[in-house]
Amino acid sequence: MRITVILCTYNRCQSLANALASIAVSRMPESIEWEVLVVDNNSNDGTREIVENFRGRYPRRFRYLFEPRPGKSHALNAGIAQAEGDILAFADDDVSVEPDWLDRLTSPMLEGNWAGVGGRILPALTCPQPRWLSLKDPYAYLGSTLACFDQGDEAIQLNKSPYGANMAFRRTMFEKYGGFRTDLGPRPGSEIRNEDTEFGTRLVVASEQLLYEPAAVVHHLVSESRVRKKYFLAWWFDKGRADIREIGIKADVRWFWRGVPLYLVRHFIVWGVRWMLAFEPRKRFDYKLKMWRRMGEIHECFYHAVAQAPRKESGINVRG
Repeated sequence: MRITVILCTYNRCQSLANALASIAVSRMPESIEWEVLVVDNNSNDGTREIVENFRGRYPRRFRYLFEPRPGKSHALNAGIAQAEGDILAFADDDVSVEPDWLDRLTSPMLEGNWAGVGGRILPALTCPQPRWLSLKDPYAYLGSTLACFDQGDEAIQLNKSPYGANMAFRRTMFEKYGGFRTDLGPRPGSEIRNEDTEFGTRLVVASEQLLYEPAAVVHHLVSESRVRKKYFLAWWFDKGRADIREIGIKADVRWFWRGVPLYLVRHFIVWGVRWMLAFEPRKRFDYKLKMWRRMGEIHECFYHAVAQAPRKESGINVRG
């Protein structure tokens, strides 16, 4: 059995070096062959030199692949096509992994029939956590903004997708269900995401068995620029846009204007009123984020309606 770690990167050579250094010292059984495939998504910094350095230090462990088409999903799909492993693990270029991360992440698939495994992603903040930010209930969902994924201390079957910074799937899952959607995923000029969770959701809907393994731990670097309200608002606006692309809108809706469903406008108004009436800082910011998410959904609906003109349909998938 062979394992390929696919790590896509774009102009992050410094954090990439730290990520590769932590993966390089992974503790794996001698009987398991494994490799690290770094997919350079058209970087113009020192990315290639960093990877070549690791190739020299760890012969036959690291490989380099250049993918010129901009967009993380293009890089991911190129990595899948060139990977030699039967199990494909994924990590980001701004994480550091525990020494037994890869073993813990992949051993359930080597020993059982799991289609995929998601591990724990813990935030590594480079600045103090602001008072307006809580990552605990009822605001635990805000951790997704920082790519946190923590389902507790026990291994459980997942009923939702893991996150792309720490997940692994059998290669056959991509052969059966296709690759990552190229209309989702960050690219220059767009921070729309969901490419990772959309794929995992496909597997969950198809009744494939996914496992959460808490002992497979990565630490996700969170820079000070990401722990700002401006970043959170932009992230949730793009999250709303991505949700419409991925899920579509409800069936049998009443329309407000130009492809925008009335229920989205109502939700936006409700959260806006709650935001104006709230005084507790965390609750107030929570309501504001929900407003921004609805704004993103409304924007995406309108965008598709305009793109489809002069057709009257919204151009967005309708879900039942």
